[in-house]
Amino acid sequence: MANIPYRTYLTEEQMPKYWYNMRADMKQQHDPFIHPGTMKPAVKEDLLPVFCEELVNQEMNTTDRYIEIPEQVREFYRTYRPAPLIRAYNLEKELGTPAKIYYKFEGNNTSGSHKLNSAVAQVYYAKEQGITSLTTETGAGQWGTALSMAAAYFKIPLTVYMVKVSSQQKPYRKAIIETFGGKVIPSPSDTTEAGRKILAENPETGGSLGCAISEAVEKAVTTPNSRYVLGSVLDQVLLHQAIIGSECKAAMELLGEQPDIMIGCAGGGSNLGGFISEYMGERLQGKNNIRFIAVEPASCPSFTRGKYAYDFCDTGRMTPLAKMYTLGSDFMPSPIHAGGLRYHGMSPILSKLYHDGMLEARAVSQTSVFDAAITFSRVEQILPAPESSHAIRVAIDEALKCKETGEAKTILFNLTGTGYFDMTAYQQYNEGRMTDYIPTDADLEVGFESLRKLPVNEGLL
Repeated sequence: MANIPYRTYLTEEQMPKYWYNMRADMKQQHDPFIHPGTMKPAVKEDLLPVFCEELVNQEMNTTDRYIEIPEQVREFYRTYRPAPLIRAYNLEKELGTPAKIYYKFEGNNTSGSHKLNSAVAQVYYAKEQGITSLTTETGAGQWGTALSMAAAYFKIPLTVYMVKVSSQQKPYRKAIIETFGGKVIPSPSDTTEAGRKILAENPETGGSLGCAISEAVEKAVTTPNSRYVLGSVLDQVLLHQAIIGSECKAAMELLGEQPDIMIGCAGGGSNLGGFISEYMGERLQGKNNIRFIAVEPASCPSFTRGKYAYDFCDTGRMTPLAKMYTLGSDFMPSPIHAGGLRYHGMSPILSKLYHDGMLEARAVSQTSVFDAAITFSRVEQILPAPESSHAIRVAIDEALKCKETGEAKTILFNLTGTGYFDMTAYQQYNEGRMTDYIPTDADLEVGFESLRKLPVNEGLL
């Protein structure tokens, strides 16, 4: 009988009462947002027409290490948190590795993912401000589902612009969002100026997160007393997701364990940023030497092949510009099944950490990701989301390296969600119909050219 249990749960009383703000421990902050009209650093007043005031305050908070989680948010958290830390004994045995493999499982809620952690916080602050409607985008549908749940709880109407190809691949995600009261519009659509422009330029496009963000922002700023909420990329979202890392650290310490390697999938950066937060904070203070690995799709390689430059966060160029690793807002990723990772840019916080050498990045192909997902599901009895399976792929790779070297490293990865709405993808894989797409340098050049045209990037590229 193993001394360490398969699943370790904190009690409700042990659940964190504060979000950890990694920026308070960053010796150098990422560069500020740039206003798209003036091309000067954005100030609080520039962001208020789009975001709720308290969320803007959190976005700009670089000094407070801990920010209290409101009691109403903690009440909601208690319906599905604390989330378990799981020792992957069966996967270790299957791989024949001396490595110890742990994963944090964030799929124990109806949205099936970590996205609910930030959704409930953002809707709470909207309710407190008296906002009467919200808009958002969603790729794979996890964020849209989570936000519809939170909006239903706080009784605020919600409009969700869902990436068109994802809405076609995952119709049941749309059904769940509508069950919780959200209105779903496949994006790009003819309901906004941004959507009509994108369709005029590319009528057959399957859309992207950048397209959907443009439409959601336009809808918010043209609707009285409405605000836009975003499920990834922004500092405020990474702040809310820090509850993952705080729970991880508390559970690992109860077991007397310390990770050597931490791995998470990376699209915009929400789960990875939250997952590594507390440990990265200690790394920034010189208290550990953990390797942090971001895993992205080879078809949308923001970190591994992108440029570190200012870029719009959306395709319609309505949002402030962020300094980040990006493929360019004009880049249109292929319709892979990991819809939540089909974003042209990356979190400014994570981009800064990667640029400073505190974070590694790997790009993996779609078929290799599903190879790992099948191996994992057959021994661990959880069907993982395609996004999460990127982290599984690299966790397996690192465990197999330990098998070669004989090192008993401790590997911890974040299983961000379940794949029960991704059966079309699994069916394609099982039938041998899944393909890989890796953009050529010429494909990427389209997006990079748009970066070079921005005056704010002069001297950067």
